[in-house]
Amino acid sequence: LFLGISLAALLGNGLIISAVACDHHLHTPMFFFLLSLSLTDLGSICTTVPKAMDNSLWGTRTISYTGCAAQLFLLFFFLRAEFSLLTILCYICYVSICKPLHYGTLLGSRACAHTAAAAWASGFLTAVL
Repeated sequence: LFLGISLAALLGNGLIISAVACDHHLHTPMFFFLLSLSLTDLGSICTTVPKAMDNSLWGTRTISYTGCAAQLFLLFFFLRAEFSLLTILCYICYVSICKPLHYGTLLGSRACAHTAAAAWASGFLTAVL
């Protein structure tokens, strides 16, 4: 059950990433942040699922201190970046619905890159603290 759900999530996120990367019609701010959101989802899945599957299959309940610290750091990093990206996606939807004439000026490629970098940086800073 664990394996099936994680493989379905990995396959779905992989399809989103490959579709956005391959089709030039999908190179818009909405799909750029959807791609970033899929990357954070892949990261959080790859952080938690392997140890959880190890625990359930072999019946072990222990984790090393460094393994625990690494898993917590990566989980906080990916979850905070995911929350930031979801907030940005909400703002993009708001702009596209309520201010469609300002969409191109508010969400240019440079602004999207800076906003995505800020989302990933907030995840890193949260994980470090």
